[in-house]
Amino acid sequence: MHLYNKLSAKERAQLIEEAGDERLTLSFYQYHHIGNPEIFRNHLFIAWDKLEALGRIYVAHEGINAQMSIPAKRFVEFKIFLDEIDFLENVRLNIAREQDNKSFLKLKVKVRKKIVADGLNDSSFDVTNKGVHVDAVTFNELIEQEDTVLVDMRNHYESEIGHFKNAVTPDVDTFRDSLDIIEEDLKDHKEDKKLVMYCTGGIRCEKASAYFKHKGFKNVFQLEGGIIEYARQVEDQKLDNKFRGKNFVFDHRRGERISDEVISNCHQCGALCDTHVNCANEACHLLFIQCENCAKEHQKCCSQECATINALPYEEQKKLRSGKGNSNKIFKKGRSEKLAFKK
Repeated sequence: MHLYNKLSAKERAQLIEEAGDERLTLSFYQYHHIGNPEIFRNHLFIAWDKLEALGRIYVAHEGINAQMSIPAKRFVEFKIFLDEIDFLENVRLNIAREQDNKSFLKLKVKVRKKIVADGLNDSSFDVTNKGVHVDAVTFNELIEQEDTVLVDMRNHYESEIGHFKNAVTPDVDTFRDSLDIIEEDLKDHKEDKKLVMYCTGGIRCEKASAYFKHKGFKNVFQLEGGIIEYARQVEDQKLDNKFRGKNFVFDHRRGERISDEVISNCHQCGALCDTHVNCANEACHLLFIQCENCAKEHQKCCSQECATINALPYEEQKKLRSGKGNSNKIFKKGRSEKLAFKK
């Protein structure tokens, strides 16, 4: 049996269109010691391939982190499968607010050292000594208190298009970068301030809250289920929505709207915009914010240089890329000097 994708993204997209069935985009995570991640990975791939599930799933000794797309009509089967795994029984499933049948076009289940690249030495502190989990109601109350410091645990390109009112949004490229910055900025307030954290679905705060408690912070709180669960509770309970803008997501949608407010700008012309795209030049592939007018003017590229390359015949583009890997600039989301209005 082949334990890898046999279809290209283009072929999969065509099959999804032809099937005409609705799909659900969802995510979940769970910290749990997994003795043999490789065997567990293969078990998941075989089962989910049969369910026509797609997505990006990381498995490690410390647990699982999954972002997925499944046929809506097979959701019950999917849930039964999860519940039959002891540590995934009744795991919280974050259902996307905005659905897209093509959010994922391949099934990738990968074994990693960690399910989130946090750069931490887990043996140096108690990872189970986490902060207090709070729901949307309590979160809204906490962030209005004068002795609260609200911190966004996501990266700069995520918080740029959406964040909570009055949140501290570290200008970082990686989750690990934010940890030391936050500790340094708040070193004089470890006892007299409430440290309240949030992220996309909650997984980054699980480790960060334990880390900050280890570093001496006395009052640590984290938003249960992250922005995704917060938005659901706000809608279900008719609560005051404290989130401004879009929630960045790691699939083909790249974002889902939490409020109608647009708080970011096109990186090329400066117009109000919160639509992330990847540069159409495959040798670049830079992630940046681009409005519709600039997409037309620059042929969906980040610069004239990339537009010129992208206009070449495909085989000629391949020759130009031959022997060259994408530079690290593609990971510096929106950092390119070619972008006049980058944050």
